[in-house]
Amino acid sequence: MANFEAYQEYQRIEDFEEDSPPGEEQDLLVHVPEGLKDSWHHIKNLDNFFKRIYHFHQKNGFACMMLSEFFELIQFLFVVIFTTFLVNCVEYDVLFANRAVNHTGQGQNPLDRNKVTLPDAILPSEQCTERIQENSWLIFLLIMAAIFWLYRLVKVFCNVMSYWEIRQFYIKALKIRMDELCNFTWQEVQDRLISLQREQQMCIHKKELTELDIYHRILRFKNYMVAMINKSLLPVQLQLPLLGNVVFLTQGLKYNFELILFWGPGSLFQNKWNLHPKYKRNGNRLELAQQLSRVILLMGLANLLLCPFILVWQVLYAFFSYTEVIRREPGSLGARRWSLYGHLYMRHFNELDHELHGRLGRGYKPTSKYMNSFTSPVLTVLAKNFAFFSGSILAVLIALTVYDEDVLTVQHILTAITVLGVVITIARSFIPDEHMVWCPEQLLQCMLAHIHYMPDHWRGHANKSETRDEVAQLFQYKAVFILEELLSPIVTPFILIFHLRNKSLEIIDFFRNFTVDVVGVGDICSFAQMDIRRHGNPTWMSHGQTEASIYQQAENGKTELSLMHFTIKNPRWQPPQESSVFISHLKEKVHHDAQGGPSTQLLLSEAPLCTSLQSNGSGAAPDNLLASVLAHPVLTASGLQGRDHRFIPPSTAASAAASVLASLSTSQLPHTSRSRSHSLLNSSVQPETMYRSDRTIIDSMSNSDIRGNTLNSEFASAEMSLHAIYMHELHQQSSHPQRASGQWQNPVPMRDLHTNSGFQSQSGLGSSLSMPTAVHLGGWQEEEEENEDDQEINSGSTPKQGTGNSC
Repeated sequence: MANFEAYQEYQRIEDFEEDSPPGEEQDLLVHVPEGLKDSWHHIKNLDNFFKRIYHFHQKNGFACMMLSEFFELIQFLFVVIFTTFLVNCVEYDVLFANRAVNHTGQGQNPLDRNKVTLPDAILPSEQCTERIQENSWLIFLLIMAAIFWLYRLVKVFCNVMSYWEIRQFYIKALKIRMDELCNFTWQEVQDRLISLQREQQMCIHKKELTELDIYHRILRFKNYMVAMINKSLLPVQLQLPLLGNVVFLTQGLKYNFELILFWGPGSLFQNKWNLHPKYKRNGNRLELAQQLSRVILLMGLANLLLCPFILVWQVLYAFFSYTEVIRREPGSLGARRWSLYGHLYMRHFNELDHELHGRLGRGYKPTSKYMNSFTSPVLTVLAKNFAFFSGSILAVLIALTVYDEDVLTVQHILTAITVLGVVITIARSFIPDEHMVWCPEQLLQCMLAHIHYMPDHWRGHANKSETRDEVAQLFQYKAVFILEELLSPIVTPFILIFHLRNKSLEIIDFFRNFTVDVVGVGDICSFAQMDIRRHGNPTWMSHGQTEASIYQQAENGKTELSLMHFTIKNPRWQPPQESSVFISHLKEKVHHDAQGGPSTQLLLSEAPLCTSLQSNGSGAAPDNLLASVLAHPVLTASGLQGRDHRFIPPSTAASAAASVLASLSTSQLPHTSRSRSHSLLNSSVQPETMYRSDRTIIDSMSNSDIRGNTLNSEFASAEMSLHAIYMHELHQQSSHPQRASGQWQNPVPMRDLHTNSGFQSQSGLGSSLSMPTAVHLGGWQEEEEENEDDQEINSGSTPKQGTGNSC
């Protein structure tokens, strides 16, 4: 009897077709703890389950998610009904006073008989209904809108049910109450998920889950997209007459890519986690390419057929979304945002959305300043004169209005005042601040510290308009974003039919060559494994560790940088042997280069001055640390640093970064490194600590009380920024050893510090440590502190050159 009761704690899994490899369905018994038998002892679709857990956390719980979905339904309903009302139920001749209105009711004031009221311009409901019924085209559109709205309603209802289950999972399984959810970071939720797997088998194929398993399931398809952008497989760069190379990637086009490749009818995946077996075989690749080409053609024709409806919706939604913002802040169209292509280009493998957005958010300000450093003298002259003439007319109209308010009753006078105000605001956005001083090379290096990726040819050419145009592809105007989204329904069918179809064979080969089956996870992109041996690049310190051909290598050091990023963000993760060898090799290189670098105390003591030189308004310790590392070569070359600089040899950003990284790593205990590093940085504000040895400062960190999760995240980001700077420097020196000992080694502001993509092999080590020659600082001036919330970007068509306002 006891044996029978014990057996009752185990349940035979009957349905394994969704998440089990063939041949393992019959003999699996799963232990089910009491109280969890009904819900989470075996999750059929772990991809969706982990995605919902992640989205539930990021969107702040059940109430916020359901309110957002509810108001999305209301917004759609409002746009459709309000647009129908404006088209059919408003008498515009009366509204615009083109037709007289005579109120003859009893008791009506004679003076008000010709006064137009709002009800006068609205048609009676019977007449409005009649107009709608007579318009068959409008009825068809309303039926289509109603069908789509009902589909969204069903989807919202399903989401309510599924996310209620996730809510119960958080409360019962993860022991996280809803009122405490905002206090938990994703890493803490992830740790509880991993611990829960040990208690009960959510995934039946592995006894334990790792951080990488969870990332793989959440980011399965996104990793494929990042890899295809990295290998230039998707046709998002177009050569257009007069415009040259143009990057075009919108939400609609990205949705079509994913629909065709991942989860739509005729896609390459047979379910959410397995590539169809026929795409894994080499024999019928031509036939599969033709089949994929037909699917793309049908999808392109479907987009062409739906183009009018999608275009109308895009125009209406843009009008209702942006008109009020433009009226209130005309300069908002001149603000910039990271493009969708930029998100995919700069995204690491296995980088979650909140990690990417946080990193790009920190890079927004230096990138804005860099783009702001380019102005067009011709456009500046035109803008000044437009602002003068418009301001003069506006001043007269305002003066007349103040003198007699009846001026406002003149036809179109309010329109004229509004338009003139918009013209003046736009014109002023093209007039640069004559007191600002920009150093493009240094700003580009500050960008690199956060975005982690940039092409090699940007180095030393930060002041070129070609570099600026390429940065603009990643960091576009909001007006350009809106325009691209409006054009997307028209352009997307042609890209699918005439460009993506030609890539069919390459796409088939890509998925066959770069898909691997991982036990307990399913088919994933092999790049997402961050396997140095298979996808490393010899110029990124993978020399002797990688067997990858040029076709197999990830571009721009994405494998190496992604590995470091994931390791830093998930310190408990145990990397495989090849990755561990690479990380160990990197640490050895860091300690070797740190011997020729500046001391940690010196860098921290220079932090306030470096922050001022970079016009960084933030006084946070991570920002101060990065500022000191980036600007230290400038200070050593110019002789601006403080005490005993006579005994400090000039150095590069690589050696400065290596010095800080080495100091941090030598003092770290397992899982407490970031907390200790906080104390190191906070000690920089206390002068008495500046003369202690590195080891003394680092030993004092053990008494730190700083354990905030937010601060941990900030210092992890700063640590990754230091690695990105260091790895790019060594890559550039390895790729161009003759330049490393030449002009690029001179510490002109950021020309030394700025590099693009990489790592250096051991053979290039000697040249990387050669001493630069001192030069004067030259054009440095103190820059006014910018408003933290100001995101307006002024840009012209040609860069300033040879003026006193640039480095």
